[in-house]
Amino acid sequence: MPELPFQQQKRAILVRFDAPTSPEFGKDPTTRSTQDLITYGIINIDKPSGPTSHQVSDYVQKILGIQKAGHAGTLDPRVTGVLPIALDKGTRVVQALLPAGKEYVCIMHLHDDVPEEKIRKVIDEFTGKISQLPPVKSAVKRQVRQRNIYYIDIKEVDGRDVLFVVGCQAGTYIRKLCHDIGRTLGIGAHMADLRRTKAGPFDESTLVTLQNLTDAWHYFKEENNDSYLRKCIQPMETAIAALPKVWILDSTVDTLCHGANLNVPGIAKVEEGIEKDNLVAILSLKGELVSLGIAQIPSKEMLGEKGIAVKTEKVFMEPGVYPKFAKKDQSTTK
Repeated sequence: MPELPFQQQKRAILVRFDAPTSPEFGKDPTTRSTQDLITYGIINIDKPSGPTSHQVSDYVQKILGIQKAGHAGTLDPRVTGVLPIALDKGTRVVQALLPAGKEYVCIMHLHDDVPEEKIRKVIDEFTGKISQLPPVKSAVKRQVRQRNIYYIDIKEVDGRDVLFVVGCQAGTYIRKLCHDIGRTLGIGAHMADLRRTKAGPFDESTLVTLQNLTDAWHYFKEENNDSYLRKCIQPMETAIAALPKVWILDSTVDTLCHGANLNVPGIAKVEEGIEKDNLVAILSLKGELVSLGIAQIPSKEMLGEKGIAVKTEKVFMEPGVYPKFAKKDQSTTK
């Protein structure tokens, strides 16, 4: 099966300091309590045809009785499939999904008969970098943009209907892609049906329907059975699979929870390949998402002795989960 770029990328981990982590503070995200998952989780909703993405987020919010919920990557009302929805205090983690690619299954209807060989040849020309003018009704400014089409895998050509799987950069309009393919063929085409099958690390293997979620919530609240709900909600850390990562010392965690930038002495290990201005995930040594930030230096320089490594953008962990360390304690940790 074709893969999105981040799925193909294997980053080695560069160790700056082989540090221990205390079992007294924090916890592995997979062992969080059910209530903590509701507060800092993400659900891979199988969006039905009809409601907007915003309405689906609102349904999830009401089902779980939480203050807020946010979706990653808007789907048109008629489009179905993968719609990750982050919960409550974890809503801002959807930012981590913005750089990740998307995958769709599409039925394109051609407006006239065309030899299959020509169809396949023209569609193949749309892989790689393409120029795309967003539709009149779109959420972005209507100007030509460059987008990457990672792969187009034609599954079947049945008369004027073409079934294909497309992996693409976020922000690609599949409706417009079909229109442009039809124009290149010289006969016109339109998108007849569309389903999203991947949004970054989320795919159809973990989909949850709104009815599934409603039933799971009933068992949790009325019968004190959280087993179904825990199958519905994933830790918010699932969303950062596509991001490069930096792991920090226990003694550094609380400082970042107060919004401080990450300095090099607080780093335990980093993934290779980080470049300046990359969006990166900062994790505790237990794998908990502490914050998201913008890299100020590349990976290798993060193995040094001083300097600002990451400028903090969004903080997810609450202060006090890890203790405050005096400056002298932090300096002797290494």
